[in-house]
Amino acid sequence: MAREIHLILHNIRSILNVGAILRTAEGLGVEKVIFSGYTPTPLPVSKALPHIAENITAKIHKTALGAEAYLNLAATDNILQTLENYREEGFQLVGLENNLDDSRLIQINSPDFHAKIGPKVALILGEEVDGIAAELREKLDVFVEIPMVGRKESFNVSVATGMILYELKCYNIENRS
Repeated sequence: MAREIHLILHNIRSILNVGAILRTAEGLGVEKVIFSGYTPTPLPVSKALPHIAENITAKIHKTALGAEAYLNLAATDNILQTLENYREEGFQLVGLENNLDDSRLIQINSPDFHAKIGPKVALILGEEVDGIAAELREKLDVFVEIPMVGRKESFNVSVATGMILYELKCYNIENRS
């Protein structure tokens, strides 16, 4: 049985990151993508003025290469209510973060990683520099960190999203020990 994964892009700043995330999400079979906050949002779910929405959509398309057309897209004006709705639907709320001092943090390479991640995941991505906003962090069940080997302290959000989605979607959860 494969995991059901919904991505929530909250306050992602870069249109290029959004496009790359959408391309990866489509390639790995993400079931739904939700846009929140000031994340650049493509048509048909954008609530921007038509000329602005068309410009954003065209820029996202440059890195998504049309993947956005194959995804189930939605937008929310109330991220806290959206998270609560996901919780009520049985989704585990998972944040992709790094450098957190939090008991809910688990590293992607931890031996018990898959045992701690359920079959229905709402994966929350935060702003490129500051990460997931504090008011959202307190609502989440677990945080996933991708350990760094080099000197930088974090991966680009689209690259990190690809890493975690591959691990979550391509690992058969029936093989848990």
